[in-house]
Amino acid sequence: MKLYHLIFILMATLNANAQKTQPNIARYTKVPAGYLMVLRQGDDILKEIENLAVAENIPSATFTGMGFVNITFGFFDFKTKKYAPKDFKDMELASLNGSIAWQKGKPSIHAHGVVTGKDFMAYGGHILNGSVSTGSVEIMVTVHDKKLERILEQPLGANVLCVGNCME
Repeated sequence: MKLYHLIFILMATLNANAQKTQPNIARYTKVPAGYLMVLRQGDDILKEIENLAVAENIPSATFTGMGFVNITFGFFDFKTKKYAPKDFKDMELASLNGSIAWQKGKPSIHAHGVVTGKDFMAYGGHILNGSVSTGSVEIMVTVHDKKLERILEQPLGANVLCVGNCME
């Protein structure tokens, strides 16, 4: 009986660890408006959006989402031109909004979000990084027909989405 329990615990542990990485599970599917992403525990949210942009050669897009996350927000200090970070663990992502553009040949993701905890207090800001915690994150990516670039705009000292004739 003890050997059976030991084998059961070992198999459950291996299965749980396999589900965390899930390399062969599709992260997105094409839909009429663009792509629907479903990310799972451990997935890096911004990295998966970048991977989608490259794999599908997305010229530009906007996205919205929700789910469960570990996330780092940043508040941009215009004097220092740096983000002041703050981490939040095991939070519900009530709202995710962002855009996909390109900068120097690579995807440039700009994302903001709002999270809540068990106390129903809301926190939000610019997303510096985030991963799926317990559960999943669903993201709807709406693709646009024009390739858009993001440029470092001065004297602001921040990357800005360019929608016209822009010079860096």
